[in-house]
Amino acid sequence: VQLQASGGGLVQAGDSLRLSCAVSGRTASSYALGWFRQAPGKNREFVAGVNRNGAFTDYADSVKGRFTISRDNAKNMVSLQMNNLKTEDTAVYYCAARTRAILSATYRDSYDYWGRGTLVTVSS
Repeated sequence: VQLQASGGGLVQAGDSLRLSCAVSGRTASSYALGWFRQAPGKNREFVAGVNRNGAFTDYADSVKGRFTISRDNAKNMVSLQMNNLKTEDTAVYYCAARTRAILSATYRDSYDYWGRGTLVTVSS
């Protein structure tokens, strides 16, 4: 399984940005998918997760109400729409896939496959 994230860039506080992640290797519907981020000098943290068919989502408190995760299994894609960005959202963002996933569950840990990351920089 390979994941390739894209869509990062430099934006100003209050702007929006959409990240995309292409999932290849096996059918994307086999996996729960998630987004994580790692800011400079900090540990990687969970951002958002979506279950296998896109019906259920989960968000970190820091992004709830501003970020939206979605998936398109027909296109083997997962996206993260980020609105009202803040300087503290600056980080490298990673998409990830978890193989041991029941249909209705989202997960915050134990992901098996990771993309290489895309940098999001939010300036004030």
